[in-house]
Amino acid sequence: MDKRTRDDEIIRDILTRVDEAEHLNQRTLAKELGIALGMANAYLKRCVRKGYVKVSQIPPNRYAYYLTPQGFSEKTRLTAEFLTDSFSFFRRARTQYADIYRDCERYGWRNVALAGTSELADIAVLYAGEFDIELIGVIEPAMQGEQFHGLRIVADPTDLNAIDAVVLAQIQAPQGVYDALLNVVPVARVLVPPLLPVTLADASIGAGAVNAADEGAAL
Repeated sequence: MDKRTRDDEIIRDILTRVDEAEHLNQRTLAKELGIALGMANAYLKRCVRKGYVKVSQIPPNRYAYYLTPQGFSEKTRLTAEFLTDSFSFFRRARTQYADIYRDCERYGWRNVALAGTSELADIAVLYAGEFDIELIGVIEPAMQGEQFHGLRIVADPTDLNAIDAVVLAQIQAPQGVYDALLNVVPVARVLVPPLLPVTLADASIGAGAVNAADEGAAL
């Protein structure tokens, strides 16, 4: 997420909280948004300067925040923009995972594992049932022993039996996850949706072609 997107996200969340909460203080706001108190203060001041929020002092030493008409309009704009971006992301992810699953069907790779438990993994699980493949587990070392959508989470691909392919579904630091997978999984069997910022090794198929010599046996 770039700085502008992050700024818009924080401002949208602040305007939403000011609009919803009758009494709001900066400490509570910072905690709810998961940001530092100083950052919450800085963003609130920015919203006041831009005319999005009006602040009034309530004795003793307390402040009340109100959303202005301009602030309401900005909140509406940012929310609509966020939803548009979210739907666009969802559609792209759905299409790209469908392409990957079709590749798996084409090459007879039925037993498929996911790498990661991010929002992408939610989408990957949701649409896997539309194809002739089986998700047999999820690779996520930090969550080993837990479950994700009913799938067993393991620390390493070797903890799952007869994997035909591993599909990357990790948003945070995907390059590192991809590189680690290549230590134990043949490069052509690590499949990556194009929306992830990953530099692929030469033999990786992503959502495209595979070396015919590598078709066949499971890992």
